[in-house]
Amino acid sequence: MKFKQWGVNLIFLACCVMGAQAQSVGILKSVQGKVGLNQPSAVRSVYAGDGVQTADRIVTGSGSSATLTLKDGSVVSVGPNSTLMLTDVKFDTTTQEGSLILNLVQGSIRMVTGWLGKVHPDQVKVITPTSVVGVRGTDFIVEVP
Repeated sequence: MKFKQWGVNLIFLACCVMGAQAQSVGILKSVQGKVGLNQPSAVRSVYAGDGVQTADRIVTGSGSSATLTLKDGSVVSVGPNSTLMLTDVKFDTTTQEGSLILNLVQGSIRMVTGWLGKVHPDQVKVITPTSVVGVRGTDFIVEVP
């Protein structure tokens, strides 16, 4: 009887892990210096290999940076003293549809767009405190003082 309960717990744990991975919209490929991830439920330091989700806020300190790769293949490099919110990041690998809206509160990013930027550029936007950048190219830099 105990073996059966242990098996049920193992299946539950596997489902929880798979569910957490399914919600990830990208992965941090590199982290240099002090980088934090503010999630709706907590604030934590991050490391290369950590997943990111919609509504996460990436915060870099002085002399710090992070690079993340999103599910559509977009690569976003976050510069020092920056705050970047992943406002609306969705990509369905089956239908190749989605949207990518980033909110650069302060600092700088460099973005090389993936599938969405190349095929559906109207679905990719970077919002700053004073403007909205619509993507018309595949490699660009945005800075906010």
